[in-house]
Amino acid sequence: MAPGLPDKKKAEDEQSSKKNLIHLCNPHLEQMKEDVLYHFALGTGTQDFPTLFGEVKFVCVGGSPSRMKAFITYIAEELGLRTPGYDHPNICAGTDRYAMYKAGPVLSVSHGMGIPSIAIMLHELIKLLHHAKCSSVTVIRIGTSGGIGLDPGSVVITRQAVDATFKPQFEQLILGKNVIRSTDLDEQLANELMQCSNEIAQFNTVIGNTMCTLDFYEGQARLDGAICSYTEGEKLQYLKEAYDAGVRNIEMESSVFAAMCKLSGIKAAVVCVTLLNRLEGDQINTPHDVLVEYQQRPQKLVGHFIKKYLGKV
Repeated sequence: MAPGLPDKKKAEDEQSSKKNLIHLCNPHLEQMKEDVLYHFALGTGTQDFPTLFGEVKFVCVGGSPSRMKAFITYIAEELGLRTPGYDHPNICAGTDRYAMYKAGPVLSVSHGMGIPSIAIMLHELIKLLHHAKCSSVTVIRIGTSGGIGLDPGSVVITRQAVDATFKPQFEQLILGKNVIRSTDLDEQLANELMQCSNEIAQFNTVIGNTMCTLDFYEGQARLDGAICSYTEGEKLQYLKEAYDAGVRNIEMESSVFAAMCKLSGIKAAVVCVTLLNRLEGDQINTPHDVLVEYQQRPQKLVGHFIKKYLGKV
């Protein structure tokens, strides 16, 4: 090898690593001696973030603490990191806001329901990954949703998160002004996840747009809430318009998730199972054991993706 090449390769590797670090869009953080992640009950002054989290390459987030504990148990066993029955400790045990579990390079975090809850979690998660000096991290939301024109149990990998007017954007009032941010997700990652679904070949999976709404009832054109000011015909017309706009499922977190990950330079995806076809009804009356199996489908798909990436398939 020619003189100087090893040093050049090392410099290139370091530069590439820097490019893949988490990008914080907040210059004020540089002036802080300590950063308290209040809703995680963690802080840079009390925990060694690089030691605790530095090896993390995959973060999976989902609504409920129990589902995210089930996921970390599943992926730890799949990767051979823990024996069956191991009780993973909650890293955020000092708070009841969120739950966090870790197994090797995988972090599993709950985010609650709706845009405000997941946004708070993401602010602190992104800072955690930055303080831990993590690089080349992939973040995937796994969850449930209502499908449009799909059989229950189908899995949707999100192409774009769209708002209730089918626009791929997230709107937020900041200092009294309306700020609009892009909700594009990583297209290559979506295609890789689709390939993984084809490989395991256990359930129907599609790539489509996901509509993110502000609530579960009126915002999603349901007829069974405490308040409803529209007809069934108007509901069906709206959902068919959504379908024609490429929407294949509805949930309540994807827009801010996509926007924040994009701003932070994080490769991200949304993988949700559909619990019902909203063109056929509003209420979820599927037997419990069937719903449990449905909810495991995104976990299986994402688990296969992680195993494949780590060479464990």
